[in-house]
Amino acid sequence: MRGVSLLAIIVVVVCVLIIAIPNLVAVLGSRSSIHDVQGAQQVAESDGQYDCLLVLGAAVYPNGRPSSILQDRLDTAYDAYQAGIAPKIIVSGDDKSDSSYNEVKVMKQYLVDRGIPSEDIFCDHAGMNTYDSMYRAKNVFGVQRIAVVTQTYHLYRALFDARGLGMDSIGVESDVRSYANQDYYDLREVGARVSDAWKILRKAHSEYLSEPVSLDQSGDVTDW
Repeated sequence: MRGVSLLAIIVVVVCVLIIAIPNLVAVLGSRSSIHDVQGAQQVAESDGQYDCLLVLGAAVYPNGRPSSILQDRLDTAYDAYQAGIAPKIIVSGDDKSDSSYNEVKVMKQYLVDRGIPSEDIFCDHAGMNTYDSMYRAKNVFGVQRIAVVTQTYHLYRALFDARGLGMDSIGVESDVRSYANQDYYDLREVGARVSDAWKILRKAHSEYLSEPVSLDQSGDVTDW
């Protein structure tokens, strides 16, 4: 019985470490790279513009309006673009799981309606998850320096992924308000950081690959 108890303790400790280590690395390693728009602008003025702002997707409503959490990301991206942090924007989301659901089209249209030139906004239609969005930014759009726009709880993992894929990255936080189900989002991130750490260790590819897209051309080439 003593041997069984010791084995059980070892298993528990190992499981705790498997969960804790990627989360600590992601959170502690990303914290100093997360800024509000003004702070990110100062970094860009000091170190040079980033290649792009990457806006991570979230739910859109059937009426074609972004959810509150997504609207705040888009409004922050608008402010970051106007501040000169990057000359281009990539909106990245899930358009593959449902043919009637075009997340990035809604995201781009929202930014165009606010006055950002359509040609400066690229659509990544296969950003099925955070890791895929980062992987495709690097390997499809050729991004080397990236400014990621999302809420802080999400930025820890996004920047962890970006660094793991070899990109110079900062986060632009879009914590504009309180969100329903925030406890669920926080808990989900704990497991997602572990999953993404495993992807980075395996050098996993995105599920969806496509031909390279240069940010030097018009973003309208990615519309559909």
